[in-house]
Amino acid sequence: MTQPDKRLPGPGPDSRVMTAVVVSYDSAAVLPACLASLATANVPAILVDNASKDASAAIGESFGARVIRNARNEGFGRAMNIGLRAAETPFVLLVNPDLTLDPGAAHLLIQAAERYPGAAILAPRIVEPNGRVFFSNRSLLAPYLQNRKGVKWSPEGDCCTPFLLGACLLVRREVVAALGGFDPQIFLFYEDDDLCRRVIEAGHSLVHVHEAVARHERGASSAPAPGRVFKARFHLAWSRLYVNAKWGIAEKPGRWAIRAGLKWMGAAALFNRKHKERYGGTVAGFLAWRRGESAIAREGLDA
Repeated sequence: MTQPDKRLPGPGPDSRVMTAVVVSYDSAAVLPACLASLATANVPAILVDNASKDASAAIGESFGARVIRNARNEGFGRAMNIGLRAAETPFVLLVNPDLTLDPGAAHLLIQAAERYPGAAILAPRIVEPNGRVFFSNRSLLAPYLQNRKGVKWSPEGDCCTPFLLGACLLVRREVVAALGGFDPQIFLFYEDDDLCRRVIEAGHSLVHVHEAVARHERGASSAPAPGRVFKARFHLAWSRLYVNAKWGIAEKPGRWAIRAGLKWMGAAALFNRKHKERYGGTVAGFLAWRRGESAIAREGLDA
């Protein structure tokens, strides 16, 4: 008799094994698809809502998720930490609201975790709407593995990697909790790079699970709003400088800050509001870092 293939997708992992944590911030447009894919996979969800002005929290409740309503926007990593503390299962799936799991993906991730006991974090193959597979074989915080020629390639199977995108991460809860979760000083961006580096430094591995597939809209987590691009670019610049300093990585940020400043002046001269907001945010983040200002304090979260 032919033995069944144990790696074939099943109906979903045991709900006592895995919980999903989803962070929302004005994510009503994309949340239903995300939560529906988790429900189909038999993965119970915790929705941590960052004081959304839309119906994100109500949508979470309608899908049977446990909803934690933050009184203010705590940022991505800090909100994920709240969800991690609320979870009780040995594995926690950290999911962006603009991501959906293909059938069987959750089951395949758990099976991979059993195959690779040394892996503290695993991630599926992430496919974007245009069919591009997001996979990074380098990291800002792993300069010893730089791909200096910028060669683009995608793995053909499971592999270890220095970085896994925070859009979808299966983590061993006890390991990540012992490391303190995401760095609470980071409001947004590079919190996944930092966590990946700490996991590796602690002697664990990061594994890309090729057969498990997730679909990522990328950039659709929050609805557009005035000032949101400026804020995002501010934190992108500030967080990059913060993690570089934290890990002692030499960089000359003045160059890209000057380029951003020149582009901001050009956008202002042409009355290009979109580019003015984008590059202005980068310059503001750089200057805030140089002045020793905290991104958390800027968001009123230091009290």
